Amino acid sequence: MAELKLVNVEKAYGEVKVLSNINLDIKTGELIVFVGPSGCGKSTLLRMVAGLERITGGDFSIDGERMNDVPPAQRGIAMVFQSYALYPHMTVRDNMSFALKIAKKTPAEIDAAVAKAAKILQLEPYLDRLPKALSGGQRQRVAIGRSIVRDPKVYLFDEPLSNLDAALRVATRIEIAQLKESMPNSTMIYVTHDQVEAMTLATRIVVLAGGGISQVGSPLELYERPQNEFVAQFIGSPAMNLMAGEVVETGASTLVKLDNGGVARSAIPTQAADMGLRVNIGVRPEDLLATTLEPIFTGEVEITEALGEVTLLYFKRQGGDAQVVAKLPGIHKELRRTKVALGADPAKVHMFANGTSLLYR
Repeated sequence: MAELKLVNVEKAYGEVKVLSNINLDIKTGELIVFVGPSGCGKSTLLRMVAGLERITGGDFSIDGERMNDVPPAQRGIAMVFQSYALYPHMTVRDNMSFALKIAKKTPAEIDAAVAKAAKILQLEPYLDRLPKALSGGQRQRVAIGRSIVRDPKVYLFDEPLSNLDAALRVATRIEIAQLKESMPNSTMIYVTHDQVEAMTLATRIVVLAGGGISQVGSPLELYERPQNEFVAQFIGSPAMNLMAGEVVETGASTLVKLDNGGVARSAIPTQAADMGLRVNIGVRPEDLLATTLEPIFTGEVEITEALGEVTLLYFKRQGGDAQVVAKLPGIHKELRRTKVALGADPAKVHMFANGTSLLYR
């Protein structure tokens, strides 16, 4: 059991500051996922928690004890890396027990810890195999098992599924979710660039961008109530559509006349928007529906992607606008090169001014 607290944490390399004003409370039993674009500092932040990178500003504590200058081995943390980092000449059993032998645990303690971890991870049939005789998913489970036997306060995962193929990623992701269910009091921090992993595994997601935290919240909170345009477009696939326009009517809801000729009504009330305010309307592709009423967008379908359960429609760009994407349920044939009018439920229409959601105004 462990609670982590980061207060005004910073990281700089010389005069170059890569992370600043990181403030985060992580409760016992949470699985926190760090996500963000490449280079945003998510792995650097994880390594600062582990003690592998020096904290250049602020304070980091575990259970109220300041950890800034505590060596990694004394923080009660176990880390699973992107590469399996298994000893190729050692069996699964020896790989999992190696850290305990270094810690001079008794043979009985080592055997009990390895047996418990192997049962949790379903590795019992493979304990006497070498890593070369295992699949990629099995090797990653061994790396996780090597962490479990140490019974740490905090588990850190640094993109552990990146080296696996698509099918193995799904299977191993489910295994990690099951592992968390079997260890409800374990605190875990997980770094990934894959938003599907983040949405399906996380208790809360920390979105990093621009050297800081852009938003923290549950997966559905970030999906339904993004605080800014970056989070709105980063969470969800395909990304949220953004269309520029001007507020022309206020009241219980807000009407926006769009530059593309369409109109959009948002359930965001008057106090959040002013007449004449320039805004970007945000609508997720799955919330755009074919309509015969006054549309938000009308355009010619350029490309379709039939995925079976849904069909993705990519519309021709209009001038310098970003491409609009719609995700329609089911199979829709022969829509290419046809004009389609799209609308949306006002409750699903987001509004942003200067990059910030008007819900948080």
